[in-house]
Amino acid sequence: MNFTVAIVGRPNVGKSTLFNRLVGKKLALVDDTPGVTRDRRPGDAKLIDLRFTIIDTAGLEQSGPDTLQGRMWAQTEAAIEEADLSLFLVDAKAGLTPADQTLAEMLRRRGKPVVLVANKSEARGSDAGFYDAFTLGLGEPCPISAEHGQGMIDLRDAIVAALGEERAFPPEVDEAETNIDLAPTSDDVGDDEVEPVYDETKPLRVAVIGRPNAGKSTLINRFLGEDRLLTGPEAGITRDSISVEWEWRGRSIKMFDTAGMRRKARVQEKLEKLSVADSLRSIRFAETVVIVFDATIPFEKQDLQLVDLVIREGRAAVLAFNKWDMIDDPQAVLADLREKTERLLPQARGIRAVPISGQTGYGLDKLMQSIVDTDKVWNRRISTARLNRWLETQQVQHPPPAVSGRRLKLKYMTQIKARPPGFMISCTRPDAVPESYLRYLTNGLRNDFDLPGVPIRIHLRAADNPFENRAKKR
Repeated sequence: MNFTVAIVGRPNVGKSTLFNRLVGKKLALVDDTPGVTRDRRPGDAKLIDLRFTIIDTAGLEQSGPDTLQGRMWAQTEAAIEEADLSLFLVDAKAGLTPADQTLAEMLRRRGKPVVLVANKSEARGSDAGFYDAFTLGLGEPCPISAEHGQGMIDLRDAIVAALGEERAFPPEVDEAETNIDLAPTSDDVGDDEVEPVYDETKPLRVAVIGRPNAGKSTLINRFLGEDRLLTGPEAGITRDSISVEWEWRGRSIKMFDTAGMRRKARVQEKLEKLSVADSLRSIRFAETVVIVFDATIPFEKQDLQLVDLVIREGRAAVLAFNKWDMIDDPQAVLADLREKTERLLPQARGIRAVPISGQTGYGLDKLMQSIVDTDKVWNRRISTARLNRWLETQQVQHPPPAVSGRRLKLKYMTQIKARPPGFMISCTRPDAVPESYLRYLTNGLRNDFDLPGVPIRIHLRAADNPFENRAKKR
């Protein structure tokens, strides 16, 4: 991207609505409740012919630095320092407030380019608020409607005028030398006898989920080595799913911080429902999901439901027992947690579990190694020849049961997909194969081909009969 723009203003002036308009997606949560946005969220923006990075920020609420509002404003200040230009939004419909005057004074002291934007200018009676914005001393306001998309051309011209043509439109890089010959991915079905090698350099998408106040944001901040995400003793601070990018041992990692998910019966407010829906979307777009447990109160019912949700979605899962620095007898607690993991999570047998401390950084390198190892298993492919030899051995050791007096026959097996591993078995009467025998085959695959902790899908298909459509001879 060419440059970075921060959207600033007091609460409920339409910053997140404008952010969604510029990125072309509903990434940020939008609600009539003031103060929905808390963390700073970056995105790739497009405005007519401009391409830049946009940052959505929390609204200015004057409070002490130790309060939640004070920590939110510290995140906004960090975004202003990072940006090349600030879009200062005011509400033309409601008019100016003392908070607008305070923020205007602070932006003037920064000495960076500022574009004054009068949002909600389409509303009846907004003219008075628009003309009041001149008193802020930041030049002529740009009237727009972020919700309806009005005034975007004027906003583009104002940004170009504030930055200058050279900064807004840098010379283009010749892409002739950057063309890459795309090779088939590991998901493409190729030669069944060739098991593709895992690419250790490909970017990895990781979602971090858990109950409220489990320490998810603190964990990601420790990975990054900075206070990138808003944290504190209050439960439910994170609302939006925020993505951050960093490198681990030369590998690009994109990690999603998500809102804490409570039991469904307790989620009543509209805003919390939006936050949970955003977290579920992050799970679906991730490759590996880290479920953060509070080691002081692990294996709550909600913890188990979250693991089951990740497995049903087909994601690779890793457990992180956080707050390990608060455990008095680590060896005894670790043995107890391992026993409970095997007993309470049979659907994810062999799942990797790592004790960590987001506060002190204990165990984070081991956690990342477990994430990479689980992703390898999630991407694994097994040749058809090995699978059919294995299937024959399994049937010898434990033959399929007889249903209605007729023995079931499993004839052929192949892997039809990875991410997660999925297998197809050609057999007689697939509807009659009992679930117990499928569990037997699933556990055998997990043990014999080293597939711990990832979902395994087995699909049954009736064997093709070349004579079924021929007319019977008399």
